[in-house]
Amino acid sequence: MVSLPAGRDGAASARRLASDPGRAYGQDVLGSAPLIAFVPATDLATAHAFYAGTLGLRLAEESPVALTFDANGAQLRVAAVPELRPQPFTIAGWAVPDIYGTVRALRQAGVSFTRYDGLGQDADGVWTAPGGHLIAWFTDPDGNTLSLTQF
Repeated sequence: MVSLPAGRDGAASARRLASDPGRAYGQDVLGSAPLIAFVPATDLATAHAFYAGTLGLRLAEESPVALTFDANGAQLRVAAVPELRPQPFTIAGWAVPDIYGTVRALRQAGVSFTRYDGLGQDADGVWTAPGGHLIAWFTDPDGNTLSLTQF
């Protein structure tokens, strides 16, 4: 819903938006809005230990239904779910400047990296994509696939 400043004619504003849908629904509607990423978790205490303790994200807000972490200015909302069937693809990832240093640090914190048959990952579990980007995958305690990418 669009809020109108005091004293504005709602019908006139609606007509103006209808005549120029790009203002309300155009290409840049979400272009300047911050992204909020959502990750499901069956146990928020375990998720807190992993995302804050292991990955080093700052907890910004906590409620009985979700944890919100500051992921370098973006919100990562870990939402409580009663059950979860992890998907076979990446649901969240981080761009890192030094993938090998990050892999090493996360391994020291107890993170195991996922190896995929036939992908040709190196000894550290890092795959070189056709465009040259370096990618490594790991999972959270619920089995959600997370990734690191060095562009």
